[in-house]
This record gives sequence, structure tokens and C-alpha cells, in this order.
Amino acid sequence: GWKDAISTTIINFNNEKMQITWAARELFPSENVSFSYTFDEGTHKVWKPCPTYLLDQDYNSGCLFKTEGPTLAISIRNNNGSEEFYSKRLKSDFYIKPNQPENVTFFWKEDTVTVSCNKPERAVKCLRLELQYKSKFDKDWQSRTSKCCRVGEQGFDPRKCYSLRVRLKRLVPYCNVVNYSSDWEAETLWMNGTLLDSCDDDIKSQSNTVIVLSCLLAILLMILILLILLCKWQRLQKSVMPAIPDPKYVFMDLFDDHNGNFQEWIDKTDHAVVQTKLEYEEPECIIEAESQQEDENSDKQGPQEKIFNFSRAAENNDPKAAQIACLMSASNTISSFAGIQILMNDDMYVMF
Repeated sequence: GWKDAISTTIINFNNEKMQITWAARELFPSENVSFSYTFDEGTHKVWKPCPTYLLDQDYNSGCLFKTEGPTLAISIRNNNGSEEFYSKRLKSDFYIKPNQPENVTFFWKEDTVTVSCNKPERAVKCLRLELQYKSKFDKDWQSRTSKCCRVGEQGFDPRKCYSLRVRLKRLVPYCNVVNYSSDWEAETLWMNGTLLDSCDDDIKSQSNTVIVLSCLLAILLMILILLILLCKWQRLQKSVMPAIPDPKYVFMDLFDDHNGNFQEWIDKTDHAVVQTKLEYEEPECIIEAESQQEDENSDKQGPQEKIFNFSRAAENNDPKAAQIACLMSASNTISSFAGIQILMNDDMYVMF
């Protein structure tokens, strides 16, 4: 009755190693059993003892050996091998557990991620690549499965941090009688196509960005306030304490033109001032009105012509020439004397 009651667990690790385990303490509490196996077919079988036992409290609870073919026969006996407790014949290919996917790459494009890995050397048609992901706001994993060795999924929110992991699965029941999958590849964290060390990094990065922007705005505001205060201070300073002219600009020509020779500079300056006064000094126009009686006498005597050579009179400091020049320079004054007419011919002025 033990042959039907014994339950074993059979795993073929990527068709490289076989592991068969049983519940030793429950099934054989008082005896340590032995294990043997063979991959030979037909009547001439060669049984091999277990090369490596798995122990449970010093009791043999399993065996680990190399996979040597598609057909396997096992036998569990008592310690000396005289009595068989359990035997079974099976297809080792139906118990394959694949290895982890190798060289896994993630390709992000907008809200879509595509995961790929290297193709295994054997039984690629029996394998499926599974992608699982969840954000920090999700409680359960979401899964997506596709043919080996490429799987894609869309709908990722660029503002969320996601945990992603992948593994290989064997098809059931076409390739396996047991639903075996590989161990999960190392879990990775992503946000908007960027690999992160922790999902807390996105919170820190956002907070750091806010802090930096706040500091920049505060600095700009302080600079603006300082500029306003500086302008107001300059205006106040000019109104309260007017600027004192710098003497170096007043005496610039003393050093540039005269090499610091003060006497030469003062002489030339005085001469220039005198010339300026002579050139631009306007003669004082004094017109003495004669008495009415003299006007009448002049009318009786008739008009008399007085001709002056203005240029020579001006050189001789003739007061009458100065008066004529004054009259010529002030048209409004000339027009007030209706009885006087002045004609100009070359450098001669004739007054009637």
C-alpha cells in the first residue's frame, strides 16, 4: 500500500539536473530509505544509486542527480535495498523547470515598455516570457505573457515609479505536466524610462526640484529689491549730498597739453579769455536823442551826407562806426529811426 501512498516531487532543472524529494519523516518515521534510478529502457536496466542525498533531520528525503535522457525510472527501497517501497517510470522532459532569462533588456518609448531576453538553446517553443509590474499605488502585480523571448506592454504613467520583473514559463499541458516557471529575474525600478535605485528617488527628486526653484525665485526677488533700494539711495544721496566735481577733469588740459607747466597753462588761459571777450563783446549802443530844435535846424539846412569807412573807423575805435554797427545788428532799433537810411556798398556805409 505504500507504493500508492508515497508522494514525490520531481523537478528537471533546465534538462540538466534531476531532483526528486519525498516526505521522509511522515512516510518513513523509523527507517532511513535508499534511492536508485536509471535512464535505460528495456529489460537490461542498470540501476544507479543516488550520488547526492538531500537530508531532513539526518533522514534521506531526496536525491539530486544528472539528467541523462528523456525516460526515467526511480525506485525507493529500504536501507539495505531488499524491499522496494516505491517505483515510478516517467518522462523527464515533462518536469522541466527553465532557468532564469538571460541578458534582460528594457526598452521604453513614451508609455510603452518592451522586454526581451536571450533565447534558450532548447525547447524555445515550449517557453513563454512573462512580465509583471506594479506601481507604488498598486497592491497586486499585473501580468503580461508573450512568446519567448519578447513581451511588451503599454499604458505606463510617466509620473509613477514601477517595479518590473520577468521570468520564463513552460507551457502546460503541451510541454509539461507540472506548471513550472523559472525564478524571477532581479526586480528593477523604473520611472519614465529611467532606472532608479528606489521608488523614493522620484519623491526626493521632485522635492529637490521644488526646493531649487524656490531658492532661485527667492534670490531673484532679493536682487530686484536690492536694485530698487540702490536706485532710491542714489537719488536720496544726490538730493542730500550733491556730487563734488572732480578737479582732474577741470585741469585735464594742464597735464595733457602743457605737461604740468602751470605758468604756461595760466598764460594761455588768460589770453584765450581776453580774446573771447574781445571777439564776443558787443559794443554798447548809446543813441543820444537830440533836441527838437536841432532837428528843426537840421531839416532847414537840408540833408547832409556823412560817409564813413567802417572798417577803418572800427580799427580806430571810432564811436560813430560802433553806433552804425550796433544799428545794423539790431534791426528793430534801426526801424525805430524813420529818418535814417543806411546804404551798404562793399565796405562803405552811407548814412542819410
